[in-house]
Amino acid sequence: MSIFFRKNRRIQGTEIEDSILTITQKEDAIIETPFERVGLKFAWIFLAIFLCLLAGRVFYLDILKGDYYTGRSKGNRVKSISIKAPRGNIFDKFGNSLVSNVPSMDAVIMPADLPDDLGKKQEIAGSVADILNIDKGNVEIALELQNKKSADWVVLKENITHDQALILAEKAQELPGIGVDNTAIRNYENGPIFAHVIGYDGKVTRSELDKNPGYLLTDYIGKSGLEKYYEGYLHGKNGARGMEVDSMGSNKKNLGVIDPIPGSDLFLNIDEELQKRIYDSLATNLEKSGTKTAAAVAIDPRNGGVLAMVSFPSYDNNLFAKGISNTDYQNLIQDKNIPLLNRVINGEYPPGSTLKPVVASAALAEGVITPATIIQGMGGSINIGSFRFGDWKAHGPSDVRTAIAESNDIFFYSIGGGYGPIQGLGMDRMKKYENLFGLGSPTGIDLYDESVGLIPSEQWKLDKIGERWYIGDSYHCSIGQGFILTTPLQVANFTAAIANGGTLYKPRLVNNIKKSNGEIENIPPVILNENFLAKDIITVVREGMRKTVTDGTAQPLKDLSVAVAGKTGTAQFGTEDKTHGWFIAFAPYDNPEIAVAILAEGGGEGHSTGVPVTKDVFDWYFTRNK
Repeated sequence: MSIFFRKNRRIQGTEIEDSILTITQKEDAIIETPFERVGLKFAWIFLAIFLCLLAGRVFYLDILKGDYYTGRSKGNRVKSISIKAPRGNIFDKFGNSLVSNVPSMDAVIMPADLPDDLGKKQEIAGSVADILNIDKGNVEIALELQNKKSADWVVLKENITHDQALILAEKAQELPGIGVDNTAIRNYENGPIFAHVIGYDGKVTRSELDKNPGYLLTDYIGKSGLEKYYEGYLHGKNGARGMEVDSMGSNKKNLGVIDPIPGSDLFLNIDEELQKRIYDSLATNLEKSGTKTAAAVAIDPRNGGVLAMVSFPSYDNNLFAKGISNTDYQNLIQDKNIPLLNRVINGEYPPGSTLKPVVASAALAEGVITPATIIQGMGGSINIGSFRFGDWKAHGPSDVRTAIAESNDIFFYSIGGGYGPIQGLGMDRMKKYENLFGLGSPTGIDLYDESVGLIPSEQWKLDKIGERWYIGDSYHCSIGQGFILTTPLQVANFTAAIANGGTLYKPRLVNNIKKSNGEIENIPPVILNENFLAKDIITVVREGMRKTVTDGTAQPLKDLSVAVAGKTGTAQFGTEDKTHGWFIAFAPYDNPEIAVAILAEGGGEGHSTGVPVTKDVFDWYFTRNK
């Protein structure tokens, strides 16, 4: 039994062990199953959360911000490339080109395409600086200052070389936000000779952009002269090309073009060859006299067209067209002779004896004298109390024609301020006629910032200086001295009015404007004043100016091929007895087609520079076609 028992136990033990093993495996299975289910549960929860977040983001982007991102995606997909409108050209009266356009390229920044990463921007700045040979720090500042949302090109460097443009184009993928803009710069023919007439243009500034909608920061805009005055005609209207681009910004498809409208062309009254002749003759005579500053203007008395306008010294406006360097600019603004000043319209000077034809007209019109009135020379001076008013030389008895021809100061003292039996005009009556001839107010020429000059009155002196008007003031003003100030253009314009018999025109530089569609817009003559003097009065004054050439102070002109009338003038200024030299003239005498005024600042007497220049110019002008 014992043996059986143990065997049976052994069998039972084996069964027990097998049972234990089976139970252990089942327990392990039971223990492992909940952990797997828990992991799966968490996975499903995570997936559900992810799907909710994804759905929420899709809802936000597609529904709430759909319009915004649709616009952004279109902006990224479609790029509008501006096409510059060619700027209008400028020609002289005979169609000779004075201003044209030359193709050029600018390095530009596209702010919206710049990377956000500062390190990447600095890397781009270094590469661009090396390519363009400019300071890296300046490029970094330029990149950093841009409005990242802006899609407008901003100029980084103007007028880059062809090689620089090619390198930038080749490295376009490496330099996001940097590009090349095809543009054009102005070519000013004979720049210094026409600079004060034509002026110059330059890149538009942000302040100018606010006043000129439709312009880009890469556009050019007139800064001075005709370029500025006629900007609305010269600029034209930019076009655009739509391009489909990929994510890297490369052009893939042309979506259409809006053609630019070219600017209008200007045809001037300026005679190119006459302008050159005056410039060269004036330069030669100034060199002889040692004078460095002067002005000359020629007007067609038949319609007010400005035939020539020269200011000396001048400057090369091509410097501005190409982007003037700081050194060149400082040299110009620090030059004591002020080359940027247009002396024809901005210089204000006492007119000296060139004013005497106007004063004579006033005296005849007011009945102070008649054409036959004779005034004695009085030994070369008039004494009023302790004050002596001298003449430049002693003259004999003179009528008005002779007084104009010989520039007799005593005669004009008498008719201006009065002496002996002559009841003078007084300043207020002199002012009346000087204003009628356009003095003391802008002429209205088609240039900005014209100076006014000054024709004083008795009340003006009291208000401005706090002194009453004396007879000596009238004496000084009667010979174009004292407080009187005029511009060379004003003097030339009243000369033209005397030449044509008494019609004062508004001076005009532009004769007509040719638009891009071929339409011609003529600029008609504008009369400022007429019929303010009787014809016989003008005739007497003209005869006096003719006598100036035949028997007076401008006799070197009497051997010209045409009859010339004129008037010399010498005007004192400052406290060192220095004088400006003036000369006015017109020709031919019987049928005038040109009137001139020439001023040499500090140039001595009127005949020393003005007369020889006029002789040279008129001799050439009236014989060139022969």
